[in-house]
Parts: sequence; C-alpha cells; structure tokens
Amino acid sequence: MAAFDLEEQEQLSQLKAWWEEYGKKLVALGFLVLLAVIGRSVWQNHRDGQASEASALYASVLTAEGNPQQAREAAGRILQNYDATAYAYLGALAAGKIQAKADDLQNAASQLSWVVSRAPEASVRDIARLRLAALQFDQADHAAALATLAATPVEELAAGFADLRGDILAADGKLDEARTAYRAALESVASGGGAARMREIVQVKLDALGEAR
Repeated sequence: MAAFDLEEQEQLSQLKAWWEEYGKKLVALGFLVLLAVIGRSVWQNHRDGQASEASALYASVLTAEGNPQQAREAAGRILQNYDATAYAYLGALAAGKIQAKADDLQNAASQLSWVVSRAPEASVRDIARLRLAALQFDQADHAAALATLAATPVEELAAGFADLRGDILAADGKLDEARTAYRAALESVASGGGAARMREIVQVKLDALGEAR
C-alpha cells in the first residue's frame, strides 16, 4: 500500500511539474482558439448582415423602373457602404440603365464609369463600356465613345462593340472604316438566341453604305 502511495505521489509530482511547465501555455492557447472561433463567428455574422442589406438595396434598384431617383439613391448607398460586394457593380449597371432610359445621362454615365473602373470581371466591365459608349455616342461625343470601345472586349460582346463602332464611324463620314467595323460585327455574331436578328440589322447597315469606292 505504501509502495502504491509512493508511486501515486510520484505520478502526481510529475503531473504537477508538467502542468507548471505547460499548463499556462495550454490555457493561453485555448483562449486564443476560443477568441478565433468567436471572431470568425462575429465576422461571418457581419458579412451575412452586409450581404442581406446590400441585397435589399439591389432589389430596390431593380424595382425602380421609371423612378431614376430611387435607382440613383439605392445604388449610391450600395457604392458607399458595400462597394466590395458584387451588388455594387450589378446595382450600378442596373441604375445606369434606368437613368439612361429616363434621359438622366450624366448620372447614368457616372454609374457606368464606376463599373468600368471597379468591376473585377471583364465581362461586366465590357457590358458597362458598351453602354457607356452608346451614351457618349447619343451625346455626340464620338471621340470619347470610340476611346471607350478601343480595348478588345470579351468574345461574347465583340459583335456589339464592332456594330457600335461602325455606327459612330458612319456618323463621322468614315465610311470605309464603318464597313470594316460592320463586317467585323457580322463575323463575330454568335449563333443562337437573337443572333439572326442582329446579323440582319448589321447587314442592313452595311448595305446602306453601298460599295466602297
């Protein structure tokens, strides 16, 4: 019995020594892990809350057809508070379209310019560029419109870019360059969807220019 007590005391002494050496470190490590878990939970809740609020504002933009002020204000709040989310550039695109329909061209151009400079996806930037160039063309700022269209777009938008470039060049009286642009548009038109209709429209424009002299 005494031997057992001695062995037990030795084990307790070893455990005590181990705890004195490592116990505080384990407690500190456990506390850090707990803080990390809590911090991650708080951050996730914060992000979820942000996404929910940004989503609600984006819905407000989408339902603002015919109400450019509502679209502008909702999009502005998204850009101010949630500019790092996808809702920012999607909201700006939608607001720009609504404002353009309402002839609020200055604010429409501002929204689209923001998307061009900030959207991470090339396809989204190019949609904004195409719409912005169309606005600039409508405002007779042909040089700015051509500059906006200058960079090569994603393949899906190549036909639209070339078609608009042809319209601008034709309006400037540069008919040979316009023909080249329209032919490029015809070559880039994809199959399916509204491709046949677009091909028909571009062909009509090309035919209207007549043969090159």
